[in-house]
Amino acid sequence: MSEPQTLYDKLINSHTVKKLDDDGHVLLYIDRHIINEYTSPQAFSGLREKDRDVWRPCTTLAVVDHVNSTEPERVDFSRDESGALQMKYLAENCEKFGIELFDLLDKRQGIEHVVAPEQGLVLPGMVIAAGDSHTTTYGALGAFGFGIGTSEIEHLLATQTLVYKRLKTMRICIEGKLGLGVTSKDLIMAVIKKIGASGATGFVLEFCGSTIEALSVEARMTMCNMAVEAGARGAYMAPDEKVFSYLKYKPRAPKGPLWVQAVKKWQSLCSDEGAKFDQELSIDATAIEPMVSWGISPDQAETISGSVPHPDKASNQTTRRAIEQALAYMGLEPNSPLETINITHAFIGSCTNARIEDLRQVAEVLGGRKIAAGVRAIIVPGSSLVRQQAEDEGLADIFRSAGFEWRQSGCSLCLAMNDDVLQPGERCASSTNRNFEGRQGAGARTHLMSPAMVAAAAVAGHLIDIRKLRQERL
Repeated sequence: MSEPQTLYDKLINSHTVKKLDDDGHVLLYIDRHIINEYTSPQAFSGLREKDRDVWRPCTTLAVVDHVNSTEPERVDFSRDESGALQMKYLAENCEKFGIELFDLLDKRQGIEHVVAPEQGLVLPGMVIAAGDSHTTTYGALGAFGFGIGTSEIEHLLATQTLVYKRLKTMRICIEGKLGLGVTSKDLIMAVIKKIGASGATGFVLEFCGSTIEALSVEARMTMCNMAVEAGARGAYMAPDEKVFSYLKYKPRAPKGPLWVQAVKKWQSLCSDEGAKFDQELSIDATAIEPMVSWGISPDQAETISGSVPHPDKASNQTTRRAIEQALAYMGLEPNSPLETINITHAFIGSCTNARIEDLRQVAEVLGGRKIAAGVRAIIVPGSSLVRQQAEDEGLADIFRSAGFEWRQSGCSLCLAMNDDVLQPGERCASSTNRNFEGRQGAGARTHLMSPAMVAAAAVAGHLIDIRKLRQERL
């Protein structure tokens, strides 16, 4: 009998073209490739210089998402000269090499990690690569996704393969029912805080347990998306009936007899009983509360009922210096209750939390409420299709009535590469994935949290426990 395998082993083994050495390097076949206007230009230039073609253009999808404007009325240009050139060059390359492009005026346009799943381009058992670290999102569907660099994008376009080194495996088993107001964003932030921003470096994460099984597919995407913030280069979950139901009617999913055959195959995609992991971790979901970040790394976070940490309580000098650096940048005082931190901005968007389920949670908080005076609040849906669905469901009316700006899809304030940029000293409650220095603009201060918590902060004008607003309606 063969040795029990993890799902990661099964995915990598089934896509290995050739073993390259005894150090874990293999030539890996890639099923799907997603590109955008920001990370692909040099790769295409390399192909042109070497007079190479794209080997399997039908496996690649191109989207415009990083540098485009998210103004409420869609425009097909960028006021930034560099951004405009990037968008133009992507269109030229897609036409030359025969790659499908969802440009700004396409009704399917949006953030790549939202668009690919909603089109059914991500299927269980696939290996997917893209020039963006949050390609880990696709693990929620039983696929294996990872980010790559520009030189790798060129190699992938030319050969449909990559040189890949196997990772160590870490299984994180999460059990128990999430409490009132606690979401998958809080769950993954708690995981990151527990293991640290580099705690999963060199690992691929497998999430399992009753808590994961109870999550919706979109909530699972949030988990896998932010796994990279713990240093993981991949994250995945075994696909189940929720995944199959999510995919069944997607435009690019298999149809008819092919669907039946596919599901039968997908049902075997799980780690074998007795499979060995390099590291294992157990987490009690019932102990998790709504989370917010206070510092400049995703692991610098606390429960909303907590306080800003004091450097004197650090366990070592390295941690102490990290806390001091974060407090200086964020303009915070040690021991300050997190709920006393005032905000100037509230942002709901990004590939982490801008799907329809996220927007429904936001509408639940905002219904009948107004944002606080002095707060600028923005919602940027993850795709044009999500935006249309939110319009159809009446969610957009709730957002506008509350005082939120309802914008077009794109990466926007997640990384401030377009005209959505914060000014020095401005403080934002954000549903995004990173709170690094300058991430939302030079000198800008970012607090990560769930979309519902962002909505609550916008209403209160300061960070607040979502459970208090929920109790008001009980």
